[in-house]
Amino acid sequence: MQTGYILGFLIVPVFLEGCCVGNHRRKKTVLQQVTHRRYKAVKGEIFMIPCIESVNQHLTASTGEGKEGNEALSFVCGKKFTAGAKHTGNYTYRSLLSNGSNLFVSLQVVEPNSLRCYEPKESNETLYASAGGVISCPSLNCSDNADAIWFKGNEPVSEQRRAICQKKGQLHLCKVRYSDKGVYFCDRKIVEQGITWTFRRAVNVTVEPDPPSDRPRIHSSNRTEAAELGRSHTLVCIVYFPFERAFSWEVQWYMNYGGNMENMTLLPMEKQKQKIVTREEYEVIRRAIIKVVKREHLNNTYTCIASNAFGSCRITVKLEEKIKGKWPSLVGYPIVSLLLVAGLGIILHVKWLEVQLIYRSHFQHRKHDGDEKGFDVFLSYVWSPPSKPVEGVLTLSYQKGPDTDEEARLSSMDLLSTEEGKASQGPLEVLLPRVLEDQWGYRLCLPERDMLPGGAYTNDVVLAIQRSQMLICLLSADYLSNSNAVFELESGVQALLQKTPLKLLLIWTSRASASLIQPEPPLPTLVQRALRVLPSLDWTAGKPARATSHFWRSLRKAMPDQRVKLVSLTQDR
Repeated sequence: MQTGYILGFLIVPVFLEGCCVGNHRRKKTVLQQVTHRRYKAVKGEIFMIPCIESVNQHLTASTGEGKEGNEALSFVCGKKFTAGAKHTGNYTYRSLLSNGSNLFVSLQVVEPNSLRCYEPKESNETLYASAGGVISCPSLNCSDNADAIWFKGNEPVSEQRRAICQKKGQLHLCKVRYSDKGVYFCDRKIVEQGITWTFRRAVNVTVEPDPPSDRPRIHSSNRTEAAELGRSHTLVCIVYFPFERAFSWEVQWYMNYGGNMENMTLLPMEKQKQKIVTREEYEVIRRAIIKVVKREHLNNTYTCIASNAFGSCRITVKLEEKIKGKWPSLVGYPIVSLLLVAGLGIILHVKWLEVQLIYRSHFQHRKHDGDEKGFDVFLSYVWSPPSKPVEGVLTLSYQKGPDTDEEARLSSMDLLSTEEGKASQGPLEVLLPRVLEDQWGYRLCLPERDMLPGGAYTNDVVLAIQRSQMLICLLSADYLSNSNAVFELESGVQALLQKTPLKLLLIWTSRASASLIQPEPPLPTLVQRALRVLPSLDWTAGKPARATSHFWRSLRKAMPDQRVKLVSLTQDR
């Protein structure tokens, strides 16, 4: 290889006198500027070029084998890498000094078999925490120079604040710490053909706890476990072992017939699981499975035995029958009851309005006499133009209907059988008054017919609803967008909440589907909540005869049981 000019530093260490003498003062090395530095490394070993003050940390290939078109040979000082033949060459430091001169490093990577003696195991060393330790420089016995300078990373070991010494190429640590693990470098000077080289060797140091001298310990003590007959049961043994470099431990489950410890059988077990809990201790879990628990299993005992090279420990487990359907403890009853009452209280608090509407819409309306009312039904609807004219539409004159329920039933069934094909084709706001008044004989309050013009609309609506036994709302998209119609529905809901004897029924038409998502303008909150719980029926024009008949039967059942006294419209007015 070619030789380049290098500017580096010879490090003259200041050693501690004696060996392993406590001296916690940081020792400064004496630095002397020299003209060049050359390194030798062993192929396959970890290598690192130390950084130099006032010099750019980046090294680039300059001349020799290391430069030829391989950018990977540019690397950073102080960074470890595995030395290879391709790294042989000359490298340049970019100087940050005022004179601007460049600094150079030469690296020669040698084959392991070219050394007089090479032992790969010398590149690894294991130390034990809290004890003293010695790290030897590899191939030291084959060298004429036993002096070595030790580094951990980029820092000379002699500058560390701890009790150490370097003696005959060995690094003595008076007390090993877990932080001592890592890669150490030992530098020795060798001379070849009058040229001085620094032969750098790496030693990978691992730190382990002190060799164990204790037996294992089991997490729990002797115990009794409940097992259900006919079901599987798992026995668990958790053991803590002191750290061992070469494990000698064992965990086994045995079944003792009749509780006799001398009559033991090995149980089927799962593969054991282990993990490191601390640096000094391992946790091992071993499970044994009884596939089907039988009565004879309750008469036996089960033993977990854990052992290592220093001793053993054991626990015994006995099975007892698990009682099915065991009642909760006395403490559990009050807690469950309290939680149940609290849950019901929260639900009632949030849904109290809905609860009131459900109760009063189904029961409150029955607490009155029909004689106290002026109308059977207040019919709230909105005309939905355009609507085709229907034969026999509602006339504004009142016609007396049948006098008995039986006659009303026969009349309504007759209407449905003869005209439902034609009538079901028309708007419900036209068809419903014909059926309720002309066929079933109920007295209706129709705002456009029975409320005098020129009055206070809101007062007249509230009074008319209070004088009616029932409020029926024909809900459609136009209805929920009409402020007057929504007011009539809201007035009926408020009357229910004020304990007014009133029955409220919603009839949803197909035209209401679009408004269910987001009506415009938005509905009052009271109306939105009422729509979810009030009794309702569905009507869709053009249904088959069977579905239409079902609607009318359901409506007939929902009507008031008693009718108001039939008087002429002229007398009522």
